[in-house]
Amino acid sequence: LRDTNEAFEIRFRWSEQEAIASEKGKKMLLAVLFANSEGNILVERFNGVPAEERLHWRSFLVKLGSENLKGIKNEELLVACHKSVYIVYTKLGDVSIYVVGKDEYDELSLSEAIFVITSALKDVCGKPPTERLFLDKYGKICLCLDEIVWTGLLENIDKDRIKRLVRLKPPTDF
Repeated sequence: LRDTNEAFEIRFRWSEQEAIASEKGKKMLLAVLFANSEGNILVERFNGVPAEERLHWRSFLVKLGSENLKGIKNEELLVACHKSVYIVYTKLGDVSIYVVGKDEYDELSLSEAIFVITSALKDVCGKPPTERLFLDKYGKICLCLDEIVWTGLLENIDKDRIKRLVRLKPPTDF
């Protein structure tokens, strides 16, 4: 992509299910991505973004991060927006985190979401993660991410509840 504006001009073609959800008033978090310091995607979750547009978003977000995340402190938030699409991104250890939202998921909502995500990531890893530590804890990180964001909606923001939900213990009573 040539510049920031070109990437934001990508039109979102909603699937039938997501269009119905949108008509009912549910706005979505379009994407959550984790990338390493070289720009390789470690984890990605897209909601309402067609498969053919995901490559454009991946490359745009990595390019955006490579240009702007150099020299910032851990958890310092950066924001990009155009029309009704917002991106909040940050760096935590060797991992860059990007959250993309639309409409109701503006920069304030996304900053809350990214705060919960970084908090859960620090809890799982015990410290700001290196790429190796991130990959060692990959399964638990994915479980946490699924508890925080489910089908494009911010589900859980309570740190203690997320910890309880991802313990992976079988039920004790049947």
